[in-house]
Amino acid sequence: MSGGKSGGKSASGSKSQTRSAKAGLQFPVGRIHRLLRRGNY
Repeated sequence: MSGGKSGGKSASGSKSQTRSAKAGLQFPVGRIHRLLRRGNY
């Protein structure tokens, strides 16, 4: 999950959408994952 935020929505929009739908969110999971990792969230 390194380049997920880099080109996840653009490269694989289908995959990104599926992941978002699974989590029940309307925003890119990459952003949330990064925030969680940083400990800001």
